[in-house]
Amino acid sequence: MFIKQLYTGCLSEAAYYIESGTEAAIIDPLRDIEAYLELAAERNASIKYIFETHFHADFVSGHLDLSKATGAPIIYGPGTETSFEIHKATDGEIFTLGNITIEVLHTPGHTLESSCYLIKDENKKPHAIFTGDTLFVGDVGRPDLSSGNLSKEDLAGMLYNSLREKIMPLPDDVIVYPAHGPGSSCGKNLGPNTYSTIADEKEGNYALQPVSKKEFIKSVTDGLEAPPNYFPINAKINKEGYDSLDEVLQQGLKPLSIDEFKKLISEDDPILLDTRDETLFSQGFVPGSISIGLEGRFAEWAGSLLPFDKSIVLITEIGKEKETIVRLARVGFDKIIGYLDGGFEAWQKSGNDIDLIIDVEADELAMDIPFDENLVVIDVRRETEFADGHIVNALNIPLSEMNDPASMANLEETQNLYVHCGGGYRSVIAASLLKRQGIHNLRNVSGGWNKIKEQKNIEVVKEKSVLN
Repeated sequence: MFIKQLYTGCLSEAAYYIESGTEAAIIDPLRDIEAYLELAAERNASIKYIFETHFHADFVSGHLDLSKATGAPIIYGPGTETSFEIHKATDGEIFTLGNITIEVLHTPGHTLESSCYLIKDENKKPHAIFTGDTLFVGDVGRPDLSSGNLSKEDLAGMLYNSLREKIMPLPDDVIVYPAHGPGSSCGKNLGPNTYSTIADEKEGNYALQPVSKKEFIKSVTDGLEAPPNYFPINAKINKEGYDSLDEVLQQGLKPLSIDEFKKLISEDDPILLDTRDETLFSQGFVPGSISIGLEGRFAEWAGSLLPFDKSIVLITEIGKEKETIVRLARVGFDKIIGYLDGGFEAWQKSGNDIDLIIDVEADELAMDIPFDENLVVIDVRRETEFADGHIVNALNIPLSEMNDPASMANLEETQNLYVHCGGGYRSVIAASLLKRQGIHNLRNVSGGWNKIKEQKNIEVVKEKSVLN
């Protein structure tokens, strides 16, 4: 038996390759399927099954393209309804893979169709369980993403039963392989590791402690931040189907000359997405561009901030065009219509107008605060980050809310805006959004809160009411 976790950091997502003999299965594949096909080919195995733990909300799954490429059936748990052909498994159904078996455990709670897959080795001994979003390291899946007609409390109650009836009775040495690791918005506070054991989760996971169902429901549903805006869109795509990634790439990998680029801007008003490092973007960019750098949680922020119904034209580092399109496609963006040939450098060399963002150091902000009565600090970190420490009188507008007109309503042209986040990535995105909305009197604080909190002459406070 061979098991390999294929982890994608920017989405905190884990897909799995399982093999016994010459047969393989894939669990929760991403939309770009080459890694699975290549691994099977390298190991002289054929992909026999494609297992999905549930309708993913945070990425578009690769089940359709992988099934088309291999002929393997797509398997979902009980209660699943899709617009394409699947094998709808029953609770307790067993699939044979070489010398091992895979048992379906229906575990509703995160979603109604959520199911886990229990691997038993050649001796029929439970070896590992692939828990999807039912059980994470140190956490469980949030019950407020896909409830049908049920409340989050109803689903949390189901999750309580699923954990105690299907997962906790398993042997302590069974390995737990979840669908997500730290940073995922599919739970509240996932642990730092990407796998665990039943014994370790019984000991350290708050959701597996001996509490009543009522106490469990409260603990799981309290403190849930709003999920990213694109979650329901991705869940719908995974349920109804999508265009093949090859088609998306064929359309998106179209080099645009400067003239073609300008014509598209004037005629179609597409989103101009610049995926270069935020430090490069600040130094110069095509006016109206939105910065979301590939080096951060790129796909998640793109899904949260960009519209899905508008065309996208890319401005990337040369050679990063395909990677950008693939990572956008992972969260459901299919309307990429080309990229600026030669990137920003070609635009600049052609003598076209450019825009830039003024970067300032934290010590400069410290010097300006006492003497500028029009100075306004905009902190774009999450509410809980802000509450844990922020500049006195700072305005908290989380980056995820930057496209909400209500969040911008209190900003005035006479204000001198200083924008910061935790380290600098999110604040440049925020600055580009503000500039796109016509707000140009702003500065980006380099290094963000990490540098600000080192300044002894900047007064900071905490919001205890939020932290408690």
